[in-house]
Amino acid sequence: MKYVRLGASGLEVSRIGLGMMSFGSAAWRPWIRDEAAARAVVRRAVELGINFFDTADLYSAGLSEQITGRVLREFARRDEIVIATKVFHPVLEGYQGGQGGAAGAANPALPPNAGGLSRKHILAAVDASLQRLGVGHIDLYQIHRFDPATPVEETMATLDGLVRAGKVRYLGASSMWTWQFAKLQHAAGRAGDARFVAMQSHYNLAYREEEREMIPYCRDSGVGVVPWSPLARGFLAGNRTRDDRAGGAATRADRTGGAATRAESDALAHRYYYRDADFAVAAALGERARRLGLSNAALAYAWLLQRPGVASLLAGAGTPQQLDDAVRALDVALAADDIAALEAPYLPHAVMGHA
Repeated sequence: MKYVRLGASGLEVSRIGLGMMSFGSAAWRPWIRDEAAARAVVRRAVELGINFFDTADLYSAGLSEQITGRVLREFARRDEIVIATKVFHPVLEGYQGGQGGAAGAANPALPPNAGGLSRKHILAAVDASLQRLGVGHIDLYQIHRFDPATPVEETMATLDGLVRAGKVRYLGASSMWTWQFAKLQHAAGRAGDARFVAMQSHYNLAYREEEREMIPYCRDSGVGVVPWSPLARGFLAGNRTRDDRAGGAATRADRTGGAATRAESDALAHRYYYRDADFAVAAALGERARRLGLSNAALAYAWLLQRPGVASLLAGAGTPQQLDDAVRALDVALAADDIAALEAPYLPHAVMGHA
């Protein structure tokens, strides 16, 4: 395993992190795997030297955090791992949240102060996350999205208070407009508060809009970029075709046997990818992967790991074997012609993933 400092901080994380969204309750997403599956994957992750584990209070309405805490206690020493979680969305049974929600899901009416980045919600949410994780502190506490309804000064002062209280070690953020992120950072700097050291962004070979502003801003200001959805919701895995208008749903349907899985996967995949230009990117990836003797996934990971500003990436492995494939990418050194061939077919997208 290889490790890197997260942004300009002193925190060392493995260049491959494990995204724990995949583990929890199928009632939240039909394709979610149970705790037994999480145990096998986390065990393999620790064996491979992965020390970075990312979840969120939203995932499976808190169950992902519970599973993350329990399984990590089985296989890892607390002082050797980095536990990351997030705050913003309500944690309610049946609430799906943002663009990642199930197609047609009816979210319950939200009570006041159930979400957002107000002082009230953050203070309640961090204590709930600590309890579910079963830990005394969170290594990386991330705001899941930007909250336009709360003054940035209130949000940053509250987060700074968590660092000073010892409940949180470092701060991070996830998908938003660059001007919003800069506004938060400026508010913290002006007040002498703790600033964000990491940005989780929607970034992969099929979606590169973060290269325009967010990644240059992060590189200039000492913030480590941590891409989410590195395989583009499975679109880059090598099993999609232009005739596959089910959007790869069969793969997830096989996992759960549910019609709801197919409907959800169709809607999500087509919302983000499945344009002709995206298939051209996937075809270039497949051709270059065959030439290099790699899987599509390993090559997609390798490209990301060699992008400027990228500190670590979050692999959404559902099996130990998928995690092995991700780790292989660490040993892949891409030549200039490899990178050019992979990047040539890309055409701009509308910005996605900030909601």
